Amino acid sequence: MSSTTAAERSRAASHVTWVSIAVNLLLTTLQIVVGILAHAQSLVADGFHSLADVLADFMVLAANKHSGSPADEDHPYGHERIETLASLALGVVLLLTGAGILYAAIGRLQHLDDLPPVASIALWTAFATIAGKELLFRYMLRVGERLRSPMLIANAWHARADAASSLVVAAGIGGSLLGWRFLDPIAAIVVGLMVMRMGWRFSWEALAELVDTGIPSAERDAVMATVLATPGILACHSLRSRRMAHKVLVDARVQVSPRISVSEGHRIAETVHDRVLAEHIDVLDVMVHIDVEPDGTRDARQQPGRLALLAALQQSGLADLDDTRMTLHYLDSGLEIVLDLPPDLIVPAPEILLPELHAQFPQADPPVASVTIRRVP
Repeated sequence: MSSTTAAERSRAASHVTWVSIAVNLLLTTLQIVVGILAHAQSLVADGFHSLADVLADFMVLAANKHSGSPADEDHPYGHERIETLASLALGVVLLLTGAGILYAAIGRLQHLDDLPPVASIALWTAFATIAGKELLFRYMLRVGERLRSPMLIANAWHARADAASSLVVAAGIGGSLLGWRFLDPIAAIVVGLMVMRMGWRFSWEALAELVDTGIPSAERDAVMATVLATPGILACHSLRSRRMAHKVLVDARVQVSPRISVSEGHRIAETVHDRVLAEHIDVLDVMVHIDVEPDGTRDARQQPGRLALLAALQQSGLADLDDTRMTLHYLDSGLEIVLDLPPDLIVPAPEILLPELHAQFPQADPPVASVTIRRVP
């Protein structure tokens, strides 16, 4: 799967969807025509169920065409969520189809005496439908799992639901042929309920993704373990995730040593990014935020910034202090200032500079903790 390109994925999804369309068109025509001629209302209902499959397949084709488009300025994370919208639309179609089947079946059940007898050809048609739907399900599921496409997997399970509903239809028609005429509309009601159940499931899963529901805890723990195993990572304060169709976006807040350089912290963050993408093929991108203290500690923004500190030190006897010779460590215990000064430069002692900084920044919480002078060329 990791070597499957977006173009290959799009072609495979289009191919399997066209196969589904062809099968469903054949079954739809067969079920509706035979159902009408054989007076089998449950078979007609199942035929409209298959027709909903055809409409859903066209939605899949349209979504697959657009979701495979590369990221652009307006969609920097790509277009994968078009698949999610297609899954939601599929769910709504199933809900509406199921409701229509229920309405018609209940009305027919109320007028049993007016129902003509069901012909036996309807039963054989139901058996043929079961076989066709089951074969289609197995084919689509295999391709959907290989491509890791929730849209194709959803459509495959829709085909399996059709096979199950056709089994119910066969039972209802068989019972009707044996003299229990009410079983045919009862079977249609069961079909309607099954269709609505699948529609609710697909709609709910799509809505969960659209509102940025996180990945399951087992997957989250696996990603967290990869982050924590990265050299240089002391802790991971939080790890958030959200899905984009078959992909996952991750945000991680990690703690590193407070005394490493900015460039080393950046390198550690890049390492986290690369390791997660390499070990978790579902992950599309990882945003890593670097912390230097445990989560929930003091806010470094309560401390003075670099420019304010530079101006204060220049006023305190370091008129020629170069910004590049000042290193700042914003820690929970307070701000630590390290000055790398030439050996021959005469400057006030740290025990003099520190009280002056306390006086100039009384609002700092906690106050400046230390000033260290190191003599370097």
